Amino acid sequence: MEEKERLLIMKFSEENPELKKLWEEHLDYEKKLKEFEKKMHLSPEEEMEKKKIQKLKLSGKDRMFGILSKYSVKEN
Repeated sequence: MEEKERLLIMKFSEENPELKKLWEEHLDYEKKLKEFEKKMHLSPEEEMEKKKIQKLKLSGKDRMFGILSKYSVKEN
């Protein structure tokens, strides 16, 4: 995620609880994925969990961008 997007999320998350929740989840997913990256080999269960987290992170990111797009329309 680009710095510009991060700044927008920080700006609007105070007034939008859903955006704030999604951002916190996004950061948590990033942290969990970094833990998987530290491992040389993943068990099949870990591989499945990693893929699940990646999908959740992407879904949340899409939802965040959807919310942000509403704000950019309001600002224009």
